[in-house]
Amino acid sequence: MADGNRFFPAPRLILAALVAGVLVGAVAVYVSESGSGNNAPAQVAVGDRKDDAACTAKADRAKTVAAAATGQVAALLPADPPQSLKSLAFNDPAGKPMTLADHAGKTVLLNLWATWCAPCRAEMPALDALQKEMGSDAFEVVAVNVDVGDDTKPKKFLEETGVTSLGYYRDSTMALFNDLKTRGLALGLPVTMLIDGEGCLIAHMNGPAEWSGPDAKRLVETALAKSD
Repeated sequence: MADGNRFFPAPRLILAALVAGVLVGAVAVYVSESGSGNNAPAQVAVGDRKDDAACTAKADRAKTVAAAATGQVAALLPADPPQSLKSLAFNDPAGKPMTLADHAGKTVLLNLWATWCAPCRAEMPALDALQKEMGSDAFEVVAVNVDVGDDTKPKKFLEETGVTSLGYYRDSTMALFNDLKTRGLALGLPVTMLIDGEGCLIAHMNGPAEWSGPDAKRLVETALAKSD
């Protein structure tokens, strides 16, 4: 279990995340242009406009859920406006291509991390604890590794940090990060998004948080509650 008082909130980690963002952004441009990796960049589907319109109608819902983000997760912001993230692409734990649409019907806390990201190392055990306690058919923490290269370093990282409950999602192309960067959602790593069962972005944040604490659990419970 992560110790929230030990590293959250910590201004130096937020600063580290922003610095990491500059570095990862530069790498992202290179990888995107090279076209290397195991996962093709996400394509914008014709139906995305309709999906975005349906998500935009959830603005009040986004504000309600984000209002529950207090204390150790207070940096979470409501989506303005909510948008469809169904087309976000990465690889599943079996190494096969998938999109967020494959999690239809499930609320997802999507997190992007890398082995070289210091705030990620502190945050991953907390995300793992949240998945272990609250993961279900209705909710999942989907932590996607975005290291370029093979699986050696990411898997060693998970072993070293004691992560056992999170699925091993992966995108070695940086296309996922670039997509979110283009949408104005990713400044650096880690970046976390709360997405509802219809693939709509409800809230998002850049930087680490204590995801295993009571504030995070209260937020998830609010996101899972039926809207009025």
